[in-house]
Amino acid sequence: MPTDSQPQNGAGDQPRIKFENVIKRFGNHTVLDNLQFQVEPGERVTLIGPSGSGKTTILRLLMTLEHLTDGYIYVDGEPLTHEERNGRRVERKNKEIRSIRKRIGMVFQQFNLFPNMSVMQNIIEAPVHVLGKSKDEARARGQELLEQVGLGDRGDAHPLQLSGGQQQRVAIARSLAMDPEILLLDEVTSALDPELVGDVLEVLRDVARNTDITMLIVTHEMQFARDVSHRVLMFDGGQIIEDGDPETIFTAPEHERTQRFLQAVL
Repeated sequence: MPTDSQPQNGAGDQPRIKFENVIKRFGNHTVLDNLQFQVEPGERVTLIGPSGSGKTTILRLLMTLEHLTDGYIYVDGEPLTHEERNGRRVERKNKEIRSIRKRIGMVFQQFNLFPNMSVMQNIIEAPVHVLGKSKDEARARGQELLEQVGLGDRGDAHPLQLSGGQQQRVAIARSLAMDPEILLLDEVTSALDPELVGDVLEVLRDVARNTDITMLIVTHEMQFARDVSHRVLMFDGGQIIEDGDPETIFTAPEHERTQRFLQAVL
């Protein structure tokens, strides 16, 4: 179990993230089937399960990169893309959706850095143009974050001058520059050479130890999941089939499907 502070949710507080009766279909294929779960403020939750079980789709729905087929997603009690009005499910205005989306950061499998911009320009672009920060303020915060991810001297470099692991660390700094309440991590080490994985995971462990950011993590790095998570959710067929603390899930899973999955990946 993680040894640092546990998430706290006082009486009456809203969950940071709540999925309510969420359905997501691609054509005739149902990826998420009436999904229900919630994540408390400051909680770090890892989603595990076989490929195609819907884990990345959950992150993409939160980032509004995919559209809900049915159901509702709430962030701090506020509907993200759809709300119920007069007994009907209606889509929210783009301005309302963007306002909530600002609270959510995501680090992708591929680094998605702008190759024509320097590292520092990549980091300050969104804080300046989305959050309205001054360039000086954004640069100061950007430098702080580059130091945090071990790249304090690479602000003037361009992404293609960096290794894959360094690019991913820049991508993490870029997400943190938006001061997100929620950080989504989608298989952030899967595109890296094995020897570069450790540095990236150590940066994320540091973020977990030293911030109260709510984290929703999709990873095949089971030791990392065990180290940083408060909870682990096992997915199969678009449903959560097991939900528990890391110690229980990784050492004594109850569900036979979880046991088979972990035997295959550990």
